[in-house]
Amino acid sequence: MASMFIFVLSALDNMGFVANMVSIVLYFYGVMHFDLASSANTLTNFMASTYLLSLVGGFISDTYLNRFTTCLLFGSLEVLALAMLTVQAASKHLHPEACGKSSCVKGGIAVMFYTSLCLLALGMGGVRGSMTAFGADQFDEKDPTEAKALASFFNWLLLSSTVGAITGVTGVVWVSTQKAWHWGFFIITIASSVGFVTLALGKPFYRIKTPGDSPTLRIAQVIVVAFKNRKLSLPESHGELYEISDKEATAEKIAHTNQMRFLDKAAIIQENSKPKAWKVCTVTQVEEVKILTRVLPIVASTIILNTCMAQLQTFSVQQGNVMDLKLGSLTVPAPSIPVIPLVFISVLVPLYELFFVPFARKITHHPSGITQLQRVGVGLVLSAISMAVAGIVEVKRRDQGRKDPSKPISLFWLSFQYGIFGIADMFTLVGLLEFFYRESPASMKSLSTSLTWLSTSLGYFLSTVFVNVINAVSKRITPSKQGWLHGFDLNQNNLNLFYWFLATLSCLNFFNYLYWASRYQYKREDSGPGFKPLGEMSLKRVERKQDWEVSQE
Repeated sequence: MASMFIFVLSALDNMGFVANMVSIVLYFYGVMHFDLASSANTLTNFMASTYLLSLVGGFISDTYLNRFTTCLLFGSLEVLALAMLTVQAASKHLHPEACGKSSCVKGGIAVMFYTSLCLLALGMGGVRGSMTAFGADQFDEKDPTEAKALASFFNWLLLSSTVGAITGVTGVVWVSTQKAWHWGFFIITIASSVGFVTLALGKPFYRIKTPGDSPTLRIAQVIVVAFKNRKLSLPESHGELYEISDKEATAEKIAHTNQMRFLDKAAIIQENSKPKAWKVCTVTQVEEVKILTRVLPIVASTIILNTCMAQLQTFSVQQGNVMDLKLGSLTVPAPSIPVIPLVFISVLVPLYELFFVPFARKITHHPSGITQLQRVGVGLVLSAISMAVAGIVEVKRRDQGRKDPSKPISLFWLSFQYGIFGIADMFTLVGLLEFFYRESPASMKSLSTSLTWLSTSLGYFLSTVFVNVINAVSKRITPSKQGWLHGFDLNQNNLNLFYWFLATLSCLNFFNYLYWASRYQYKREDSGPGFKPLGEMSLKRVERKQDWEVSQE
């Protein structure tokens, strides 16, 4: 029941988020008068900032405010920013004059423009940093039935956001591009407002978990204490490391692992000393840092995928804008083309959840059917294929544009790259969200799920870097002395080479991912009676641990 309120917010909020994501590059280009590269970079920098700021929402909801309150707080900032965008889009005196430069925004217009974008990035980022973990909090991972429901929650969350996105890229985008930008922003503002009111109405049904100790502080303590104890020798048995008793424990305890043993030195309690913060850390605290360290290569391996996604929201939209937009008598806005993969996802998610997952569970006995890392791997392969296809389609589009600009190819040629990447995103996004939530310590659920958005953020920033660097390098080495992505005319560019560059990079990145994913050791919660404090460790407990290690070998 509680999840339904979250699904409604996800649908309504994502309606505006995706509509902006796929169309606002045209607002930057046509209304704010940025050139091709600058409008693309403005969008990727905005999206990168949005996802990066999800870490702020995750940190606050883990440490100071509960996830429900955090979501509503940042939601109010999001609605305020959308209202500001609506006002600026509706007032022509708040639009800059065309100047022929890469950017024409300046003075008071620039202040309002960038203030609204900054507030929108902060609001949307904070909501994403807290909402996913808040929804997952409604399930008990230790209950077998609810553990299966948790795996399903991430799939249905994707479906709800997809339904909202379909409305955004069709209805809202059509209103924005065919009627007026301010009406599109106005619809988004109302929809988001209704979504957050709906979330607030569901409060009586929620499980609201109170925030704990600062996750960054717990991490810092382990690093500092391990460094202080670097000259100490590790005990023969991990049972001699410090851990609080079951009676004292207020949260889950994590079983010891043999990876990164140098961090175990933080749990060595020295003779004639009492356990104090910054003097000794618990085994659980050390394992929290180990978990975060293990997932970082996984995060890094998905950055290139998100760089590829950035192209579908920038250059692919600009491609569509110079293609044949007619579907019979209907003119389709170029930013609406992502509706094709969204429709695929809306059909595939129920099929995946209702048929594939139950079938796979019988074989693998895994609550999600297949592991989260396997899902991510499928997504990485498909993203590389998507970029390769995008390059082929761009060659066809550009050749026809140069041959006869009056007869461009159909917009729906772009559906191939969008469709393949849409399926890739279905596998990767859900896989990462579930992976980070399940693997993260209880005190870091929001911050850990925000790592998904951190990867997206870095992917968008990397897109900006690639565009600038490739333009600078290709200016020097091409006979025409023009960059691959220069100026305002796509027909005079080499966007296909940029796509193929990303496809090659994606292939190399996939092998890097295989290396780290094959070495990853999933979190194993302590299944025994729990660690006992130093001095209370029984010999039987040591023997059981030794037997377990032998069986693993």
